[in-house]
Amino acid sequence: MKKALSFLLLSVLCLGLLAGCGAPSGESAAAKDTLIVGLDDTFCPMGFHDESGELVGFDIDFANAVGEKIGMKVEFKPIDWDAKEMELSTGKIDCVWNGMSKTPEREETMALSVPYLKNHIIIMTNDGVTVASKEDLKSLKIGTQVDSSALECMQADPIYADIQKNVTEYKSYDECIMDMQAGRLDCMVVDEVLGKYKNDKLGNIFGVSSVDFGEDLYVVGFDKGNTALADQVSAAMKALAADGKAAELSQQWFGGDILAEELTK
Repeated sequence: MKKALSFLLLSVLCLGLLAGCGAPSGESAAAKDTLIVGLDDTFCPMGFHDESGELVGFDIDFANAVGEKIGMKVEFKPIDWDAKEMELSTGKIDCVWNGMSKTPEREETMALSVPYLKNHIIIMTNDGVTVASKEDLKSLKIGTQVDSSALECMQADPIYADIQKNVTEYKSYDECIMDMQAGRLDCMVVDEVLGKYKNDKLGNIFGVSSVDFGEDLYVVGFDKGNTALADQVSAAMKALAADGKAAELSQQWFGGDILAEELTK
């Protein structure tokens, strides 16, 4: 009898362990109460530290507003922008939310939110430098950020084969801008939202070419299998567009409404 009882208890214990092994590691989507946002915390005016060291920016305010809508706290985690896909796949962050452009490559490797902002990839020039056509770039020293939307747009353009040797990639746009100021670069290719914000703060010391590398749309990126959270965030973004909060934040940070059309559909 004792042997039978022991065998029964052991069987129940094993079944419990097996059930535990079948459960997903970490919290389920329903139980999760904190959204961990990965970002490059030098990307003005999307997410950056102000003079007092506080993390501020359009994406910071928008992410916090989305968090309120979906009932989750938002935690911001600075990451190496070049390693964002790895940070997502290992579960260290839940999403990349930091002026990240929608590209065919990212559509393949990530689950993406609805586009939420319009942007352009522009060419900013140093004093005395003129870029009247992309052909002019062949003789110029060009800077941009590594693994950035600007770099991807340049690489997708036929001119890149002729200018690649002239392009220097920086870990951050801040480093690129410092080399612009020092005269080590003739121009930089950059997101319009960042370039114009920084230029305004510097007293508009750089020119802006009439030539650009095209329009760009910002999205939030999630792990490829996490479409449920991507859809949840997208729905909250659309709700914030419908109630006017998104346009209010756009006006505050950019001086106008640059929301993507997809957000208001």
